[in-house]
Amino acid sequence: MTSTAAELLEVLWGRASTAPASASQLRVLLMLEHHEGVNLRTLAASLASTPPSTSRLCDRLQAAGFVERVVSPNDRREVRLFLSGRGHTFLADLRERREAAVRAVLDRMPGAKRTALLQGLEAFCDAAAAQIHADDLDSGSRTA
Repeated sequence: MTSTAAELLEVLWGRASTAPASASQLRVLLMLEHHEGVNLRTLAASLASTPPSTSRLCDRLQAAGFVERVVSPNDRREVRLFLSGRGHTFLADLRERREAAVRAVLDRMPGAKRTALLQGLEAFCDAAAAQIHADDLDSGSRTA
């Protein structure tokens, strides 16, 4: 069930192309959206990547106009990364296209089935939040 749902979403969202950003670039954009001003080293760690690889990835995103680099006011050696206006617009447009694709499928479902799906997704979100919380507690006890 899990792999089928994931594959269906991939096919559905594949219709909403992420071009001109690659999948790895999209990950960076989404991370920057939630962690504006992160430094390169922290971003690399979050991506489980190396700083040089992450820097090259950000170079390409900056060249495309999606990312801005700003020297930290506290340490001139540190560079902070931010989504540009174009980066925010790109993500908003991608979300709109993906939502339209999902909405088109939902519109084909009977109302009762949409309600059941909503209830299932709410339960899924609750379980996922509980899992994340448990994982955070577990990793905290290992570092203590």
